[in-house]
Amino acid sequence: MTDSSSVELVDRLTARTATGLAAEISELIRSGDLLHGARLPTIRSVADAVGVSVGTVAEAWATLRQEGLVETRRRGGTRIVGAERRSAFPGWAGVDLLLCSPDTRLQPPLEPALLHALRQPGVNAWGREHMVGALQEQVAPLWPFAAEAWTSAGGGTEGLWLATRAVIRPGRPIAIDEPAPPGFLATLAELGVEVIGIPVDDEGALPGALESALAAGAAAFLHQPGGPFSPRAVLSEARAQALADVLEGSDAAIVEDDSLGLLSTAPVRTVGARLPHRTVRVLSFCKSFGLDLRTSVIGGARHLVDRAISARSGGVGSNSRILQHALAAMLRDEAALRTVEAAKERYALRRTLAVSALRDAGLTVRSGPGSLVAWVEVPDERATALALATRGIIVDVGATAFVSPQPVGLLRLSTAQLPEDPGLLDELAQLIARAVDGDLRVRFD
Repeated sequence: MTDSSSVELVDRLTARTATGLAAEISELIRSGDLLHGARLPTIRSVADAVGVSVGTVAEAWATLRQEGLVETRRRGGTRIVGAERRSAFPGWAGVDLLLCSPDTRLQPPLEPALLHALRQPGVNAWGREHMVGALQEQVAPLWPFAAEAWTSAGGGTEGLWLATRAVIRPGRPIAIDEPAPPGFLATLAELGVEVIGIPVDDEGALPGALESALAAGAAAFLHQPGGPFSPRAVLSEARAQALADVLEGSDAAIVEDDSLGLLSTAPVRTVGARLPHRTVRVLSFCKSFGLDLRTSVIGGARHLVDRAISARSGGVGSNSRILQHALAAMLRDEAALRTVEAAKERYALRRTLAVSALRDAGLTVRSGPGSLVAWVEVPDERATALALATRGIIVDVGATAFVSPQPVGLLRLSTAQLPEDPGLLDELAQLIARAVDGDLRVRFD
């Protein structure tokens, strides 16, 4: 497509948001359908043809300019300046497919929030505040049940660790819906905790399996309602009630892990509304706002929050007031929240493109509707992962996330940092397919 009319372009577009429009046009540029030098229609003509506001199209054009795909000249309109982005691709060794880390380019800047935090009264005062009032005011509306107490922790991983320490009872196992968060089973093994895996279906953990675990003495149930790493599950409201029915007749505590936080596309669901006196929820902001904000929130039953506080350096540790105030400022900042919403759409697009490419390569792949990972079925997960590793493609295997035996081998691929380039994704999918078939030989050069 050379110079394009609004009618020609709108036939290619389905999105109705600025982020979606920018992503679709970006794909047309990278695929070669929109050629270098082609002039885009005027913003108003596209807005009228697509049926969105002029501001929405202007924001999409601004995103394309920021990505270096178009330029706007005073009298020459907006033109495509480059379709070839492969030269900037760092290679698969430079893409995190293992740790599920976010794309830092999609996070809002921290500077305004940090500067605001430094001006707050009480910063550097002697003593500690496990939760400053400004942060509690911002997170309370995000909680799906009435929390009796609050504390902050140094990031989502630490928050989950502290909440888990609060519910561990010597000699008793804990039940976890599967798959477990990345690396979490290894942490529990180091603590000497026995784990009972709870299978899931599309609606969440299976009540019958949880009932059996409680009968076996499970002291706690840890679950991820939004299914951030799941091949299928997102907790439904009906399943939340069924799980609460099972838990109500036990003494088990409940830990809810919301590691995606504001980036989650899943509805917010909880069993804490029925059992608030036995539930704590961990809400992480690392993926949405950045790892160096290092602040997550634990809220729920007072005795469990108190135990979590005690587990942090005997109760004398606390999160920086500066970081807490910074997070509160981010949660009030409309521009920062718009950036997070745009990032949510980009992550969803990357997951969709990746799953499509993997399936086109003949692979069996699952990814839950709220997930940032894709699970690929393989005959031998360790051999396949090793073959991929020799090509710089580092992925995780099912054995690190499942307690119960799985009928097939599994690879877990994080989709958060994947390129939005169909050609590169096809390349990755073909490499995985070759590894699955045994055609990608292990090499040591």
